[in-house]
Amino acid sequence: MRVNSDAGSQDTSLAFTEALEEAGITGSIGSVGDNAAAETFFATLKNEMYHQQVLTTRSRSRFAVAEYIEVFYNRCRRHSSLGYRAPATAWAEHQQPAAADLPEAA
Repeated sequence: MRVNSDAGSQDTSLAFTEALEEAGITGSIGSVGDNAAAETFFATLKNEMYHQQVLTTRSRSRFAVAEYIEVFYNRCRRHSSLGYRAPATAWAEHQQPAAADLPEAA
């Protein structure tokens, strides 16, 4: 029997579900939108980085992706889901209340 992550009608059918149960297998089919954040990120990466330059080697490609994520995406790029702040800024602001709760050194 074929078990995969496709959410086609054959995989979601009652017969398929019953066959999984009989075999002692728990099926896992994600709902629509489960990968929305990842899909959005990779679409953004392709549009803002990949399609803007020529990457001639695997090494250059790895460096370009790391640089895009660490330098631009996390520190500079504003995200609507974070109130139009960069992730690094949102994270720093999130950490401030926790740091304020720490006792002062004597």
